[in-house]
Amino acid sequence: MNDMANTFSPIGIIRTPFVDKPDAPVQGQYAQSAEGSVVVDAAFAEGLQDVVGFSHLILLYQFHRAGAVQLVRTPFLDDVPRGLFAIRHPARPNPLGLTVVELLAVEGNVLTVRGVDMLDGTPLLDIKPYVKRFDCFPQASEGWLADKGERAKPVGLE
Repeated sequence: MNDMANTFSPIGIIRTPFVDKPDAPVQGQYAQSAEGSVVVDAAFAEGLQDVVGFSHLILLYQFHRAGAVQLVRTPFLDDVPRGLFAIRHPARPNPLGLTVVELLAVEGNVLTVRGVDMLDGTPLLDIKPYVKRFDCFPQASEGWLADKGERAKPVGLE
């Protein structure tokens, strides 16, 4: 491991209708109609120049309310324990989240987005444009998820 510790400072906050963990969807794909807002700190607002025109954005954020890290846990789409790096559970050694959202509007330093799956008040770390020719890999394999269908989020799951 590297002895150098990196620190990140939020550049804004994400506002969503999801206050408690049980209310939040497991993935943004399961919340395509859920709208929220991304409030970028005024010091970084100039960086929003030219985001209009992108239909989707990648939000990188901190899982600020994630539980204890377990290197093997049972994911929501399976009943078999899996390695943490083969699942998308929020309790991670570096609690970083990633969601692709649809950009609906930009007003000053506030982005209105759809497809949010994070908790209200989530610290925003970065925004990147989603570019389908860079970010979409139709030939990608899905590992153990390949034969897993839809499933309701189990009660008590983070």
